[in-house]
Formats: sequence, C-alpha cells, structure tokens
Amino acid sequence: MARKTYNAKNANVSGPYSHAVDAGDFVYFSGQTAMNAANSTSSDMSGDIQAQTRQCFANLFDVLEASGLKNEDVVKVNVYLTSMKHFDAMNDVYETQFREPFPARTCVAVLELPLGAEVEIEMIARKT
Repeated sequence: MARKTYNAKNANVSGPYSHAVDAGDFVYFSGQTAMNAANSTSSDMSGDIQAQTRQCFANLFDVLEASGLKNEDVVKVNVYLTSMKHFDAMNDVYETQFREPFPARTCVAVLELPLGAEVEIEMIARKT
C-alpha cells in the first residue's frame, strides 16, 4: 500500500520527509520552522519569536489546507523552542491560531533546531 502524503506549495522541506502523512483517521504533520517558508526571509526573523511562530503556523496551515483539513481538526501540537525565555512570546501568537477548546500541546526546550530556527512546531489532526 502506498503512503499517502500532502505537501504545500508555500513550504519547503529541509530533508528527506513529507510535510504530512495520512494515517487513516489522523494526519501527522512534520515540524515546520520559519525557514521552511518557500519565500523565506528567515534572516529578518532572527530573534523575533513571534514572527517565526506566525510563519510556522502559516506553513502548517498551508499543509493542513492541502490535506483538506482545518485548524479546528488539530488535536495535538508539539512546540520546540531553543530557550524557554521565548515561551511567552510564542504563546502570544499561539493562542490566536486556535479557538477554545485548544488542542492538547507539549512545549519543550531543545539545544538547537534545523536551519538556525528558534521555534519549530508540529501537529496532528483528526479527520472528521
């Protein structure tokens, strides 16, 4: 059986992976950074966690749309930050991306992220 995947025209991959994989009732979305934007101006976003977070969601929501789903279908989000000092700034943007009840979420600090990003976000959505 062939793996069903989704890709967005406005986001690039930075390795050998698909933007999203359909797993029946759920679609798993690969992590996105601001640097994955097709028209990335990542150098302008360095140090600006809010701008990077907005671009992560723009990339993810492009893939979400390509899969025929909406942000209301998102059930789980994982956020990776290079420092927890960015938590509040990320959260300010994050809370504007979803309505209550919010998806489940994990947020962790990591040593570093691909492409010099300071935030990476991945998610899981359920088909309804």
